[in-house]
Amino acid sequence: MSWSATARYGLDPAPGGLGLVQDLLNTVGAGAPRIPDLLAEVAEAQAWVDEATAQWAAVTGQRVPRVALDADGLTELRAFRDDLQEATAKAQEAASGPGALALVLHSATAALQLGEGGLVRLEPRGTGWRRLASLALAAAFEGQQADTRRRLKTCRNLRCRVAFYDRSRNNSGVWHDVKSCGNAANLRAYRARRRAQNG
Repeated sequence: MSWSATARYGLDPAPGGLGLVQDLLNTVGAGAPRIPDLLAEVAEAQAWVDEATAQWAAVTGQRVPRVALDADGLTELRAFRDDLQEATAKAQEAASGPGALALVLHSATAALQLGEGGLVRLEPRGTGWRRLASLALAAAFEGQQADTRRRLKTCRNLRCRVAFYDRSRNNSGVWHDVKSCGNAANLRAYRARRRAQNG
């Protein structure tokens, strides 16, 4: 089993539960030729949700949560994904330093649970799309605590925006694929500079 939305772009997943955040971001239609949006219709979205929650359970060692989508919930889930994508892109831009307090885009319910081994666990709550949002936000929070969240990025190519996990030593990656996105962007920038010089 794998993170199906991320696998269709040929990318390695982010570690642990952060893979759910990356996979949710990668449900968007992107690439050339354009890969379809997995959240376009309820049936396809539910199939993705079922696979993603099963994979989340496999990597976190927790039970598979039941998440049932309907048309209204799918609309909300797409809006959540879009806000998550925008926040991920802005986090890359703002990595240079702290900024002003940001507007809260979404909130989700979770509980802290103490296990018999003494470990405290964050237990996402909610139903429908809110349950999935809670899982994703809990995974992002845990990624922040482990300092892995900052490595989850979206491709700088505005025509792409695929989410990738930056495994570079200095966390400097900006393209999900240097060959398809980086080279094309660098070529466009080179041609623009040449036109300006010859202009």
